[in-house]
Amino acid sequence: MQRLCCLWVLTALMLLASGSAFATQRALLVGVSELVNQPQALWLQAPRNDVMLMRDALLKQGFATSDIVLLADGVSGAALPDAQAIHEALARLLAQSKSGDFVLLYFSGHGTRLRDTAKRYQEPDGLSENFLARDVRGTLGSDNVLTGDLRDVDFDGWIQAFLARNVFVASVFDTCSANSMTRGTVDAPATAEGPADDEVRWRGLRAVQLASGGGGNAPDPSTTVRAVTPPVPAETVPRARYVALFASESHQITPELRLPRKSRSARPQGLLTWAVVEALSRKPATWRDLFDGVLALYPPVIDELAQRFPTRELPSPVAEGNLDAPLFANRAPAVSTRPVWRAQRSGDTLTLQAGQLDGLVAQQPLRVLATMDDGTVRSAEGTLAQAFTDKARMAVPPALRELTGAVLWNITPLGEPATVALRVRAEQGLPTGLSLEYPASVVAVNDADGADVRWSAGRLEVLSPQLGAGAGAKPVPADAAVARRRLEVLARLKWLNQLYTIAKDAQFDGFDAVFEVWNGDRLVRSGSAQQIDAKLLPLRGGERAVLNVRNTSARSVDLVIVGIDPQGGARQVYPEDPGETNRFKRGTRESPAAKRFELPWFNAEGSRLLVLATPAAPYSAPRLFGTGAVAINTAPDVRVRGALQPDSERQAFAAVVRWAGDASPAR
Repeated sequence: MQRLCCLWVLTALMLLASGSAFATQRALLVGVSELVNQPQALWLQAPRNDVMLMRDALLKQGFATSDIVLLADGVSGAALPDAQAIHEALARLLAQSKSGDFVLLYFSGHGTRLRDTAKRYQEPDGLSENFLARDVRGTLGSDNVLTGDLRDVDFDGWIQAFLARNVFVASVFDTCSANSMTRGTVDAPATAEGPADDEVRWRGLRAVQLASGGGGNAPDPSTTVRAVTPPVPAETVPRARYVALFASESHQITPELRLPRKSRSARPQGLLTWAVVEALSRKPATWRDLFDGVLALYPPVIDELAQRFPTRELPSPVAEGNLDAPLFANRAPAVSTRPVWRAQRSGDTLTLQAGQLDGLVAQQPLRVLATMDDGTVRSAEGTLAQAFTDKARMAVPPALRELTGAVLWNITPLGEPATVALRVRAEQGLPTGLSLEYPASVVAVNDADGADVRWSAGRLEVLSPQLGAGAGAKPVPADAAVARRRLEVLARLKWLNQLYTIAKDAQFDGFDAVFEVWNGDRLVRSGSAQQIDAKLLPLRGGERAVLNVRNTSARSVDLVIVGIDPQGGARQVYPEDPGETNRFKRGTRESPAAKRFELPWFNAEGSRLLVLATPAAPYSAPRLFGTGAVAINTAPDVRVRGALQPDSERQAFAAVVRWAGDASPAR
């Protein structure tokens, strides 16, 4: 008996040491088909099917039935998805969760957009995204009075509360106006189109379409009390343990239709939900693998919808967060820190919708991955033949040419390109622990090789004029820890300089960035960020720097704004949190998307700011151009409706703002 007791204690200690032995996977699945205070013409059919399809998929992934909570109308045993019930379910889920757990938050139904001037984070288009609960009420003719909804700031609050407990949070929003749901064209009415046996319903309502219910009295938000609100952490929690998949960009609507197409067992499903479940059957290892699988399933359906509804703008899914984290696990470290780009095969050629802006160079060695229908992966090495600004081509490796049934073609670099590497002459060797996102890197060289930096006898000296060498620049003391941090910044700076060189002559019609100088609440002077001169800089006493970004291109934008402060620290301006999407909202001349960014750190000689923007390609994952503060790397662009981009280069906007002077920008 004593031996059995000791064995039990030893086993328990081993389980506790593992750290994840008692971690739990939980899910909250919400589907709203019926809006009981609204005309039935606005109701949906598929959300009740979506939650059941997602529940079955999660059970196959190892979730326990008792850890999956359903809120859906028309589903036996499920609670009704009223706004208060949803908040209470989130509160219970939060109370159950502990460090190391994993939580999936899934929502299927209608969304809408309205103005919310009380938000801390103001969207570039001035509109807030809302998920409509079963009991939603609105005011006819008004676009800013709504009750029975869950706002984007509500979702953000709950997600922050989970993150504060060290819980990994994954969110899936199969709704319209989805992109931005977690950050606090005209929406089409949700009418059914097509024959009764194959109709398509569109998820997306304008707030003015919603009736107040209950005799027509307008709801009064000031008297509406939410039974439960998320606890707000004292400080914003970084989103290292966070992923979100959205059915559409914020201005788009998304369909529900009978899926799979041309199947006798087809039934109404949300397109994103169906694609996620299908992609899960192919055994993806990471969230990026899952999202790539979703993107691969969209083109045939989108092609059909484009023919049936040629005047509609069709949805393009969006993903954000730590996409390289393992699926359904609570691990922040990425499975791989190298980017993975999707490619499309034509004959014996693979075309990547990534190029020099993403860190690719001709003759670079790459690994090609071919994923089959059953989830098996075959790989082979190859060499990049051509690299253009934002696309590249290579031959299919001979070992993979006979494959005809590959569902996905992916390409990843075998190493960082030598032309981008920071070249360091280090007599005692490079400091350990260097951490950089692709394509920035640091390599040791001899003086004869043209070093950018010298680190010798505990002092670091910048040799390259592009990195701050010149009159007044002096070696600075640097032990191993200081040298590591400075070399990381200099390596990023070298890549930023190369990015600007690649894109500086490109044009992006309808996009602009203006550098403004303010004194208090008064605009003192301003000018294009692409043409900074002595009239703008240096700043004088009491003045501060602001960047004003404006998009009227009628397209969404992949945008990054990064900087280096006078002390050599990296500054992430947009997206502020690397876990958020960098998809800047669509704007037009009549309704521009604009946002001002305060730059309090841009306050002395040595400050630098880079702005880089390209039109966003539909059906693409986040594209950060190698500038991310963490390894949330770029993924491929797949052309709208499944076609490749034309050979012409995509437009781009690039600007670098430098406050030049005697001080080295890396110090």
